[in-house]
Amino acid sequence: MAATALALALLAGCTPAATVTGPSPTAPTPGFLGAELTEPYVLPDVTLEASTGAAFDLRTGSDRPVLVLYFGYTNCPDICLGVMTDLASALNRLPADVRAKVQVLLVTVDPERDTPDVLATYLARIDPDFIGLTGRPETIASVAAAVGVAIEGVEKRPDGGYDVNHTAQVIGVDAARRGVVVWTQGTPIGTYRADIERLVRQQG
Repeated sequence: MAATALALALLAGCTPAATVTGPSPTAPTPGFLGAELTEPYVLPDVTLEASTGAAFDLRTGSDRPVLVLYFGYTNCPDICLGVMTDLASALNRLPADVRAKVQVLLVTVDPERDTPDVLATYLARIDPDFIGLTGRPETIASVAAAVGVAIEGVEKRPDGGYDVNHTAQVIGVDAARRGVVVWTQGTPIGTYRADIERLVRQQG
């Protein structure tokens, strides 16, 4: 029942998406306040383009032991900005030595509009330490599928613009570059803070 409820929660993105792929999370455990994965996701060895303008290998591009991975886009009307600002607030509450071991990555689901410069400008207003990643749509889709994120395509708006349907989970990734914990939309800042600190300290 708890796993089913969590899977349904993962469906809430910027707009509704149909399915979530990959291993099923467990219910929240005494270790993490979020949901620990029974079968961790393995990050693929894929190179994307970072908001710094440099190439970024998803597995080796950061020497920090913990990654916090989110798929979203800069034109998202509501949820993406809320998630990113909540993560920034959570990290600002961490001890400095813990914060220095965490890298937040925003992988765009809208590479047509989200160039490296656009991502850099967007993230500079949230936390300049965050890194945005973009690339070919098919490459982004393959990375998303590997970590259980659903990208369901675009939905036209009456004003002529469009939104991108995607799920809104945040993934905590360990030093072995395995996604081991998932936080769903609406996760409190305090939960992010506690779980990220626990994940960092588990890396030794």
